[in-house]
Order: sequence, then structure tokens, then C-alpha cells
Amino acid sequence: MNANEREEVIQVTDLRRVYGGGFEAVRGITLSVARGELFALLGTNGAGKTSTMELLEGLAPPTGARVRILGHDPYEERAAVRPRIGVMLQEGGFPSELTVTQTVRMWAGCTTGARPTGEALELVGLAHRAGVRVKQLSGGEKRRLDLALALLGRPEILFLDEPTTGLDAEGRMRTWELVRELRTGELTDREILVGSALPAVCIGVVQCVLLAVGCMAFLDAGAPRAPHLVLLGLLSGLVLCVALAAVTATFSRTVESAQITALPLLFVSMFGSGITIPTDLLPHRVASLCELLPLSPAMRLIRGGWTGGLSAHEALTAGAVAVAWTVLAVFAVRRWFRWEPRR
Repeated sequence: MNANEREEVIQVTDLRRVYGGGFEAVRGITLSVARGELFALLGTNGAGKTSTMELLEGLAPPTGARVRILGHDPYEERAAVRPRIGVMLQEGGFPSELTVTQTVRMWAGCTTGARPTGEALELVGLAHRAGVRVKQLSGGEKRRLDLALALLGRPEILFLDEPTTGLDAEGRMRTWELVRELRTGELTDREILVGSALPAVCIGVVQCVLLAVGCMAFLDAGAPRAPHLVLLGLLSGLVLCVALAAVTATFSRTVESAQITALPLLFVSMFGSGITIPTDLLPHRVASLCELLPLSPAMRLIRGGWTGGLSAHEALTAGAVAVAWTVLAVFAVRRWFRWEPRR
């Protein structure tokens, strides 16, 4: 990033903080921090590091200064700043009788766009302590829980006040490694799901193309009369397969069982869509009902596009059913998909 592209997310000019008794804890600090930059405040005990952090976090007003966090005054415009920052205080306090998971879920209820509980605990290495009461955690584990809560809202700016206090050597290394990873940006749930599905989608496209070319070359099937409908059917089928796979993963306990939980829906869709048995051979009522199955619109568009026997009304109806299933599947994934371990 060159100087012209530098985006300053923290801007402080002549920061001062004077306490009631006239004690000047912070005197004339000027600094700026760019997006993606790791900035450290170093000083002896009592030098005013925590006092400075509290002013930047909007926990107290400065005696005199111009402070801008993401373009806003952190104290006067808290509503605009708080959802976009994460704060790990020097010393946190938790309800001692709650478990680690309950504590994170409670905090997530007060956080905008909170990440899944299991993901937050996995980031800080506390997933194996999810069911333990807070009062049973060691000092280092409580600091890691502090960090998990600070990371819940996927903050653009993360304030860490002595984050490795009480951690052992391994814990300190993991914490700083996590900080380095956060600087480069995190993958969202959507990016992870799309990235996982992309190889399967590409393979599916290649297989379909090879199958179509083989049918035209060796079975004298001829070229499709409405290629746009074939392409639309292929894309809708692939999208629905991916979406429905994610839906069935919401109630699968393990990666291995996900291959089994998807089978009933897959078999019913294949049977009713005409892949295994032509719908013309089914009773009229059964065939009409099968047209509403997830993969039926895709097969209907592909078949109609190849033969040219699909009217505009029938194509629109098939497309509407495909869109309805896609919307329903996406809603189900956004509503119920989670990263936490299944039990």
C-alpha cells in the first residue's frame, strides 16, 4: 500500500486526559493507525497506556484532543463506532456460574453480527473447555475467553489491553499468531461454504459437458434446440445441490454422517425428477407432485431445452419452482447452519 492509498482508521491529535484531582495521565499524544496495521503502545506501569486505550475505545471523554475512530468520535458517536470495534480490557469480569459457552452466547446476544460460538472458541483454543464453568478456568483461560468475546463481532479494529497477561508460553504464541492472521483478514461463513462447494460444482459442470458431448457423438442425440434452457437447468441444479447439501449439514453430527443424511433427499429427488424413471410412466397425480421436488425443475429445463418441447409457460413455472427451492434452502442455511460440534 503506497502513501496515497493509506486508510487511517485511528486518528488522534494532541490527546490529553486529566483526572478530577488534577493528575494528568495522558499528555499530548498524536498518532495514526492504518487499516491492517498492528500498533503497540509501550510504557512502564502507570505511564497512561490503559487511560489512552479507554479514550480511544470511547469509554471516557478526553480532556482535550481530536479523536477519530473509523471517521467518528468514539465517545460522542458511540452507536456508529461500537458495532465495528472489539475491546479486550485489561481485566474482564464474567458471571462465575455460567459455562464458557453460555458466557459467549450471552455476549453474542448483545453483539451485532456475532460469529458462531464454536468458531469464536476455536479461534482462541477454548473449544475443549466449552462446558466448563468460568470459575473453574485458569487465569490464562479467562484471558483467552476475554479475547473470544472481543472477536465475536468480527471487528474492524481490535483493542487489546495486555492480552497475554497470565498466559503460558504456548498461549502467548497462539495469541500473537491469531493477531497476525486477523491482520490479513478473515474468511466469512459465505466464503468458506462457497470455497468448499466450488470444486464439486466445477467437476459437475465438466461431467455434464462430457456427457452431453458423448451423447451427441455416440448416441446421435443431436444438439440441444434451446441451449439457454439447458444451461439454466444445469446451473439451477448445481446451485440447488450445493444449497441442499448445506441444509442437510445443519443436522449432521460428523463429516462422515453428512454423506448419509443427504441420501434420502437425494434419492427422492432423483426418483421423482425423472433421472431414474421417466415421469411419463408415473400416475398423473404422482407426476404432478414430483414436479415440485428440488431437482425436478432442473431436469425439466434440461430435457425441454434439449428436445425443444417446453413452452414458455412451462419454462417459467420450472424456473419459479427452482428459485423457490433455492430461496428456501438459503434461508434454512442462514437460519440453522452452525459450526459448533453436533451432539
